[in-house]
Amino acid sequence: MASTAHPTSAGLATGDEGARVLVVDDDVLNLRVASRLLREMGCRGALAPDGRTALDLVRKEAFDLVLLDISMPEFNGQDTLLALRELAGQRLPIVMVTGHDDEATRRHYLALGADGLLPKPLSIPALRDVMRGAGLRMPG
Repeated sequence: MASTAHPTSAGLATGDEGARVLVVDDDVLNLRVASRLLREMGCRGALAPDGRTALDLVRKEAFDLVLLDISMPEFNGQDTLLALRELAGQRLPIVMVTGHDDEATRRHYLALGADGLLPKPLSIPALRDVMRGAGLRMPG
């Protein structure tokens, strides 16, 4: 069962070179893991415990990539994806993060406008592949 997180826009890293990544997940542990991995990669960004907080952050700040959990209560990943596409268009790469990495799920979210699917648990090699696919530079 997912833990409840409190809204935050805490930085992931201090360097100016790393990609700015928004991580959206209602599970505090998943946010912590993503934050640690991204920090190790030299990225910086923000954490959002739900879709509405993510939308608020995207209205206020520029991001290079959004990692968006599919399974969240109330304003779920699909609703958030559609709202982010309406707000930011195609200029913002959005990758769905899921424990259900099957072909039907992949096709569904790609058809809705996602740029990719990333299976849980997250790993640095998988995150690097996603970032390279989005054309993002990584320090180091």
